[in-house]
Amino acid sequence: MSYDYDYDLFVIGGGSGGVRCARWSGGLGKKVAICEEYRYGGTCVIRGCVPKKMMVYASEYTHEIETMSKYGWESKDPSLNWNLFKENRDNEISRLSGIYQKLLGNNGVNVLEGRGRIVSAHEVEVNGKIYSAENILIAVGGKPNLPQIEGIDLAITSNEIFHLDKVPEKLLIVGAGFIAVEFACIFKGLGSDVSVVFRRPKVLRGFDEDCAKFLMGELERKGINLIREDVIEKLEKRDGNIIAHSAGLGEISADCVLYATGRIPMTNDLGLENVDVKTQKNGAIVVDDKMKTCVDSIYAVGDVIDKANLTPVATCQGTLLAENLFNGKDQSMDYSAIPSAIFTSPPFATVGLNEEEASEKFKNIDVYTSEFRALKYTLDSNGERTFCKLIVNPVDDRVLGVHMVGKDAAEIMQGMAIAIKAGATKADFDKTIGIHPSSAEEFVTLRSKRD
Repeated sequence: MSYDYDYDLFVIGGGSGGVRCARWSGGLGKKVAICEEYRYGGTCVIRGCVPKKMMVYASEYTHEIETMSKYGWESKDPSLNWNLFKENRDNEISRLSGIYQKLLGNNGVNVLEGRGRIVSAHEVEVNGKIYSAENILIAVGGKPNLPQIEGIDLAITSNEIFHLDKVPEKLLIVGAGFIAVEFACIFKGLGSDVSVVFRRPKVLRGFDEDCAKFLMGELERKGINLIREDVIEKLEKRDGNIIAHSAGLGEISADCVLYATGRIPMTNDLGLENVDVKTQKNGAIVVDDKMKTCVDSIYAVGDVIDKANLTPVATCQGTLLAENLFNGKDQSMDYSAIPSAIFTSPPFATVGLNEEEASEKFKNIDVYTSEFRALKYTLDSNGERTFCKLIVNPVDDRVLGVHMVGKDAAEIMQGMAIAIKAGATKADFDKTIGIHPSSAEEFVTLRSKRD
């Protein structure tokens, strides 16, 4: 480090990407500081993946209780102690946040509390004090995006949903992305009457359409009211309820309205105008494949660049940057074949190209699908079903995409991601012995191509 600077690296934002880069750089012997205005852990740990997955687990017990009777178990109906669950969940979140700070301290990182604001290409201001650094990393994440309609202040977002005093009797969700459908399943499982309203004919734009259509059928079968091709024009409070005025149905009454209409990078009031860092229309910071902005000393990772907004991607970006800056590496981010999962009921997991993307990229593709009821639910006449899909390039037999809607889809897809990343062919899948009886074995027994 040049003696002209206080730090080799100053990180703005204490989420997964920022913490990873800070502690990795500190572990390489560099002088590092990091600042965070709220709690360390970011969206994933504090108000995203982790607490939401705990809510998924809580919501699944209602389905398990329904299934257990088919296996001979008899018991009185249990009830949910919402406050006890919240307390246990929040205690775990606090523990994880503390671990993030401990990891930073163990690697010699100076941990600061407060919002960082860029003053110049080598200066950051926190709580009125200016710190200089040879390199600056922006890792401030994103936030929910709300439309400007009358009464929008009556709605909550995915930030506030974790702090509800009670489970809503009637929950209206606006949106069709993964956050919307996940919380629809969560609160349906917790006992809410759930409706979801969205502009398009299908949910989950950008995901495989067959899978999205199949999932919609499962959601409706479980009693979630999907209101397609409609829009909420205003919200108002009436007689203790929230009345949503829709263009199609008119008035929809609910005691809670959740808006899940996308997220935007949190680049406001960050001082980017002081250094002319280039941003997209939605505020996302533009970087190259080595995470560098148009300013040589300033970098960005995670949701703030709005590219593959997933926690493992952000941590990978953070590691890559630390290695490039301080360990002599010259690596570039590879965004191909990134697995992801949507924790609905049933869950949806995917890796590689969906059918629409594959059709655009290749002249011909082979598609293999299977729909079945998993063994666990065969005793239950109303048991959920599973859908599996393989997309193959017939020219070289390489598997381009793997998609699944069904129990344990996320756990199964992690292994599939390794195969896809390694370039597995359909013949490799066919030669693999299945684990029987399991849902995962379906992927190695698919033989008939879809017409």
